Amino acid sequence: MRLILGSASPRRQELLGQLGLVPDAILPPDIDETPRRAELPRPYCVRIATEKAAAVEAGPDDVVLCADTTVALGRRILGKPADAGEAARFLVALGGRRHQVITAVAVRRGARIWQRDVVSQVKMKRLSDDELNRYLASGEWQGKAGGYAIQGLASAFIPWISGSFTGIVGLPLAETAALLASAGWPVFRGTA
Repeated sequence: MRLILGSASPRRQELLGQLGLVPDAILPPDIDETPRRAELPRPYCVRIATEKAAAVEAGPDDVVLCADTTVALGRRILGKPADAGEAARFLVALGGRRHQVITAVAVRRGARIWQRDVVSQVKMKRLSDDELNRYLASGEWQGKAGGYAIQGLASAFIPWISGSFTGIVGLPLAETAALLASAGWPVFRGTA
């Protein structure tokens, strides 16, 4: 029995480490993450995480862990920006408003998939032109849903959250631990 992480995200690996877990293999699946026409953010996120888990090649006793994080501004899905211009548009749109960060987790063992999604609320302050340009120049926005990473430089722009910090980073730990336990994977829970 192996634990397979279906993600190339170093943040997800670090978060798993907080549970005392090191994946035996890292096998990010290659799936089409394009939202369907009129697809809402939460169902989109759940679909992508589940499709990722189903796409990872694994043995019948292996446990596959996949996740997807989506930033939603109302009904609008803000994915990973294609370039600095799109990142700037995302950050300006998010500025001064609350938005949702949805992370869906899917765990597969054999043909069975367990799934949970966590929705957190985040408020980003309005960025000055200087703050926006410095952040874009850092390159940290690349490969990040919504164009930012709360655990990085953008933490200076986030005065308020409600929900799961680890979910906003990319892997809600309490829910992930419960899913892994459901699939029969021993999870470090600390000592009393």
